[in-house]
Formats: sequence, structure tokens, C-alpha cells
Amino acid sequence: MKDRLFFLSSVNDEIYYLKDTIFVKFNVKRNGISTSKLNGGFSSNFKSVFNHHLSQENIDYLENHDVGNYLIQHCWSLNIDSAYSTGLTTLARMKNVSIVTKSFKSLEVVALTTAGVRTNAVRAGDPAAYYEENGRFGTINTIILINAHLEYETLLDAFMTATEAKTVALNDLKIPSQYSNGYATGTGTDGLCIFSNLESDNTLTNAGKHSKLGELIADAVCKSVKKAIKKQVWISEKSQSNALVRLNRYSLDINKFYDSLDDDKFEFISQLQKDMKKQDNVAITTSVLNLIDEVECGLIKREDALMLANKMVECCMSYPIKRLLEYWISYFIFN
Repeated sequence: MKDRLFFLSSVNDEIYYLKDTIFVKFNVKRNGISTSKLNGGFSSNFKSVFNHHLSQENIDYLENHDVGNYLIQHCWSLNIDSAYSTGLTTLARMKNVSIVTKSFKSLEVVALTTAGVRTNAVRAGDPAAYYEENGRFGTINTIILINAHLEYETLLDAFMTATEAKTVALNDLKIPSQYSNGYATGTGTDGLCIFSNLESDNTLTNAGKHSKLGELIADAVCKSVKKAIKKQVWISEKSQSNALVRLNRYSLDINKFYDSLDDDKFEFISQLQKDMKKQDNVAITTSVLNLIDEVECGLIKREDALMLANKMVECCMSYPIKRLLEYWISYFIFN
């Protein structure tokens, strides 16, 4: 795919695909907030923003070099002034970018997202992977363009709304944390940039969840994150409607389970593959796991959860699913 212009916003911001980079050239004066190592924080002098895919060669280079300096060099390669730009880095492929536009009357919100969640998904509060950040790269990166004028405090309000919307998308897809039994709220190294239009006469003062702007931001981010995840790692509502996928969040050594079976393993797995996507089996599995969650959070007493879980399993018509659920219940609720 050649370098090309592939999207124009309502204020003529130009979005280019540059092989390993999605580049946005602003055609209005913009202020914004960015998590980047390049001009991160607040600024009223942004002229462009980019999202950059890191090759293995780039990653090896950054093991011993500063990320901020690398981004400055990348600006030089794009022939842009690094003093007026900001950018995110990711392992996700730029061809898998998702762009979602939401509008109401004259108000427009554009969200550009790349996402990968298979190895780095994490729940806020999970055990830390490192003490001090040092050269790690964003996995869910979102750039948001708003055609209205927002002061810094409202940009920060928008930042909160966008972050919550990302978590909603992950929760809707039941993305598991790779570091605990909980659902992920993001990845360990996400990036977010939000920009408003300083030339607009429409100055908005609220980007929270009660406001129309907040609704548009959340809707655009939620949809763009889901689409980007589907493109990058093939996770979707359909792929998540699977009893085994749901069980994997509470990981156990499946080989120990198979070793405990008196059944023929080949026949057991063959039947399991037929049953794992049936909606009644997915529903029962999800209900049992929800009880485990409730016990873990201290919301339901263990003995009550055990009684209810066993009643649910009695209703399961699939022998393989029933055996798996009994194993999970024994491990996580009974013990």
C-alpha cells in the first residue's frame, strides 16, 4: 500500500497512511493533550500528530536509546517540525487502524485507534510488571479530533471520558487481564491524544458523560477500539461467545483436568468442540464464572455461591461443559 491521503475531517485535517505511520496534518489551529514522550501534556501549538508502528529493528534500537529522541528522529523522516508535533508508538500494524466519526448538529468527533490486547491486557490494580517505565510501547492508541473549541480543563474532562469508553469496549468484549482473573481495563502501556479546534466559535465547557460531547467521544472511542481489536487480533463479539474462551479467564492447568478424566480424551475434546459455542453452554458458563467473580469480590458468600453454581451445572446438557464447570467450581469456590 503506497503513501496516501485516506481521510479528511470536517475541518479538512488530512490523515495519511505512510506504511508504518498514520499521520494527521492539522489544517486549523489546535490545542490538545497527549501522553506521548514527544511534547506530552498540554499544548496550544500542535500542527500534527502521528501513530507509529515499531518494527523489531526499532524495538531492538530502543533497548538502548531514548524514546523521545527516537520520536524526534521520526519527525525528521516525515519532514515535519518535531517542536509542533506529538506521536504514539505501538506494535499494532497501521493497516489495522480503525476510524470512527460521530456527529450531532455541527459537532464532530473523530477517533482513530490501533489496538492489540492478546499479551498486554491488564486490569487496573493488577500486580505490576515493572517499577519504573523504561522504553515500553502503547498497545491501544487512540487519537481524537474534535471540531469544537475546548479549554484545557475540558480537554482533561474529555480525556477521562475517552479512557472510560476504552474500558467499556474491553468489558463488552470480555477481554481478560493477562495478569489476574479479572477483566482488562486497558493494556499496560496505552496512549491517548485529544485535540480541539482553537478557530471554532463553538466553545464547549463539558465533555463528561452527561454532555452530548461526552456521548460522542465515548461512542466513537468504544466503536473504534472494538473495530481495531477485531482487525489486529481477530477478537470480536462472535469469537468471545465461546464457553472455553470464557473459562480461560480463570486459568487452570487443563492437562491436570484431562489427566483426571476416565473418559476417552479424543472423544471428550471432539464433543467439547461441538458444544463450546452453543448459546446455552456459553450462558451457563458465564453465569458460573460470574458467581466466582462475586465470591472473589466478597459480594456473595462462598457457600451460597457453591449451592447456586451446582444448581446451574445440573441444567447443563453438555457432558464436557458440565465436567469443566465442575472442575472450575471445585477449584475456585469449593476450596
